[in-house]
Amino acid sequence: MQGSQLLRRRLATALGSYGSVVLGVLGTVAYARELGPHRSGLLGEVLVTTAFFQVLLDLTVEEAMVKFGFRYKESGQWGKLRRLYTQAVTVKAAGGVIAGLALVAFAPLADSVFGASGLFVPMLLAASLPLVQSPEAVAGAALVIRERYDVRAWYLAAGSGLRLAGFAVGAHYGVTEAIAGVVAAQVVYSAVVGLAAFRGFREFPKAAAEKLGSDLREVVRFVIQSSVATAILSARGTLGTALFGVVSNPTQVSYFQRSAAPMTGLQALTSPVRLILLAEQTRDWERGAEESVLLGLRKYSRGAALLMIVAVPPLFWLMPDLVRLVFGAKFAPAANPARIMLVAGAIQLVIAWTKSFPLSIGRPALRIVTHGIEALVFLPFVVGLGILWDATGAAAAVLISTCVFAVLWVVLLGRIGRHSRLLAHEASLST
Repeated sequence: MQGSQLLRRRLATALGSYGSVVLGVLGTVAYARELGPHRSGLLGEVLVTTAFFQVLLDLTVEEAMVKFGFRYKESGQWGKLRRLYTQAVTVKAAGGVIAGLALVAFAPLADSVFGASGLFVPMLLAASLPLVQSPEAVAGAALVIRERYDVRAWYLAAGSGLRLAGFAVGAHYGVTEAIAGVVAAQVVYSAVVGLAAFRGFREFPKAAAEKLGSDLREVVRFVIQSSVATAILSARGTLGTALFGVVSNPTQVSYFQRSAAPMTGLQALTSPVRLILLAEQTRDWERGAEESVLLGLRKYSRGAALLMIVAVPPLFWLMPDLVRLVFGAKFAPAANPARIMLVAGAIQLVIAWTKSFPLSIGRPALRIVTHGIEALVFLPFVVGLGILWDATGAAAAVLISTCVFAVLWVVLLGRIGRHSRLLAHEASLST
């Protein structure tokens, strides 16, 4: 790919990714302002429970699809690539059905679990989300394999726009209607992006679907490890928020969720980088350019750290005013938790490559270890500190677990770098 074309594609990816996050934040702001602290907290509990069951019971096949998709693409094994795609669609849909049934079973218990009322019907409606979202993940992976991460980013923006419309219209009438609006938006988006990815996938050389053969065991192991890692990450986020809701109340849950806005905003800065890294570093690692991949990660972290040293202090100082400006004066108690989440988000930005790097090198088990330790730190802290200091305590739990996660990855990256250099040295001696 020519340099100018690559630059245009990366810029388009950045614009699409940033647009997606901005629209997503606007959706959160729209329903928070419309519903108020209590009812927006109820909606948040429905959404976080849906995400928890979806991630816990759905297999993460899209990550294996990217890793092995690039392997088959680089080696010209088009029949295996097609079989991988069709099996991913089937498995993802089955996982969506299982997660949906679990939500249906949980719906009658929702009010008693969260100490609230009126969650039964919204939870039943949300049970359809895992299934209707299932085509989106596979479609996104197919676009990444084609290295059209720019197209993927713009479709993400379109999906966020549709969900914003669903929230804006539905929240005007209530929590149940907001969920119905999101479900309707997701149905439209999944159909559009799924069709686009299918058409793009057909542009690969035609070949009859071929069994994965000896690769099947490795693919299954990759899927299982990715799914376990994703489930643990869900426990770090969705289960943590749900547990905080159990020991607190919907209003404090709403403050805690609104306080995550700075962290979400910082993650938005890295979203195009992560999407590009997933595609390009997976390709480069398959080609044997390991040291180049590691060098790129170090350069990114140094640059990101310098940016955060400059940006965080003024944002920290202005946070109370920013919270009132964005969410309104009634969400002013979210300011101090938001300051803590800003610092946690800055750390996450510096090590944002941890989301894609384990997948690029074919070692998703690293995510199980690191996110597992992170979750083990976070979950007891979010309960204990949440009881003591409400949303501020829950935000502190996020910061503590994020620091532990960062230290783990600094150690791991050093070990991976030493191992890579040793292998390169041995290869040079053998030649």
